Amino acid sequence: MRVAAELVMVAGAVIAVLAGIGLIRFSTPFARIQAAGKASPVALLLMSVGAAPLLGWRGFGYLAIAAGAMIVTLPIVAHLLLRAVHRTDSIDHLAMDDLAADEEGETHLGSF
Repeated sequence: MRVAAELVMVAGAVIAVLAGIGLIRFSTPFARIQAAGKASPVALLLMSVGAAPLLGWRGFGYLAIAAGAMIVTLPIVAHLLLRAVHRTDSIDHLAMDDLAADEEGETHLGSF
């Protein structure tokens, strides 16, 4: 059981490292938030699942609260950060800006 828990924790650590590499390598804020926002909860869940058998029920409760808080708040934080980036006009080099059309009252599907 201990070996399986450690393997799951190593998998979570590998995903966290890959997310960190993505934060460094990607050029736009959108890609960076995507790398961090998608990989961080998965890495935390894997590390929590791996640590739970080693910590017992009390430790599992703490890990469940931390993982639940991150899963609930991370999408909201990522959305607000990207919205702030978009409003600062620091993304002029993007090929297409779908949000600008939506803010003008048009949708990317066309007008109805």
